[in-house]
Amino acid sequence: MLGRLKRRAEFVQAAKAGRKGARDTLVLQALARPDGETRLGFTATKKIGNAVARNRAKRRLRAAARLHLSASPPPGWNLVLIARDGTGSCPFPTLLADLEAALRKTGVPRP
Repeated sequence: MLGRLKRRAEFVQAAKAGRKGARDTLVLQALARPDGETRLGFTATKKIGNAVARNRAKRRLRAAARLHLSASPPPGWNLVLIARDGTGSCPFPTLLADLEAALRKTGVPRP
């Protein structure tokens, strides 16, 4: 099971020390962890729109991560998914493809 990033310090640490993979619909920040646990965090800034638009974007990111990572998560990573303008409105297969490409770009191993 995947854990969640909840504290602001964890998000900031991933932003400062982690690798970044930007795509059209999302940005992925990945930071390796020594303990082997994989944890996810999701965020959407006010640039995305009002609360409804931000929540929709985060729901779509959570769904994409669940489909893509829950079966066999890469061991030992903090992953932060940041929504972009197109996250809430793009076709879902595009979002999945962008997540896969961002994981590849940041060097997160895939089984």
